[in-house]
Amino acid sequence: MKEFAGKVAVVTGAASGIGKALARRCGEAGMKVALADIEEEALARAREELATAGIDCIAVRTDVGREEDVSRLADATSEAFGAVHVLCNNAGVFTGGLAWESPREDYAWLIDVNLWGVVHGVRVFVPRMLAHGEEAHIVNTASMAAVTNGPFSSIYYMTKHAVLGYTEALYHDLQMAQSNIGVSVLCPELIATRIADARRNRPADLGGTDFRSPERDLVEGTLRDLAARRGIEPAVLAERVLAAIRERRFYILSDDAWRRSCEVRLEDVHLGRNPTLSIPNGNE
Repeated sequence: MKEFAGKVAVVTGAASGIGKALARRCGEAGMKVALADIEEEALARAREELATAGIDCIAVRTDVGREEDVSRLADATSEAFGAVHVLCNNAGVFTGGLAWESPREDYAWLIDVNLWGVVHGVRVFVPRMLAHGEEAHIVNTASMAAVTNGPFSSIYYMTKHAVLGYTEALYHDLQMAQSNIGVSVLCPELIATRIADARRNRPADLGGTDFRSPERDLVEGTLRDLAARRGIEPAVLAERVLAAIRERRFYILSDDAWRRSCEVRLEDVHLGRNPTLSIPNGNE
């Protein structure tokens, strides 16, 4: 997709962080934008901010873990703007801890948002994209955690590896269907967002917020500190995404040390070697 003016984009997780930057960048490129997020007040502020900047946009409160919410988002976007051309399945949450200690509710929450949020977006929007037949593009947000691994974040790693595999398979499905829909997977590194405080949006029916452990406190505290001190601005990711859409490029990856960690993991697989702990250092 070379031209964005007049097209329509849908962005989940759009009230803050990467999602908000994606929504703004799509709007700056001339697209009409539907912003979706579970955090209602922050979503309203984001919509007002973009509208003040001259971007034609709507805001739809959406829990991406619920297919009916995603369907409602699609209907609202269609009613406001017509056919959707760019879909950014971006909403994501994080929690830390040991795999065997983390409550079942942690698993349910991260799987609902990080994985089912992507699946619901694909199941709801792809049939509509195929029906309108115009050039379109899907961007699923995974993480550099999808191509690396490490301790104290097993559920997050699991969901992001799943998003990567699902998106690769989606790419092949759409190629075999000879569709006009491009696909990309976004793998951010350390970004200046509030993902370490994602539990502020945790649904009440998925409790477990009172569970604490040294490992959870360590990884969440470290992530919070590094994101504030060294995190890359979300706008950088938004530029990467638009460039990848223009080029119909699938992998949107980090640079430098994170790539090396990925290479170490691939070497482990290639050599049949036990997993190496390779955590990037520096400003990644």
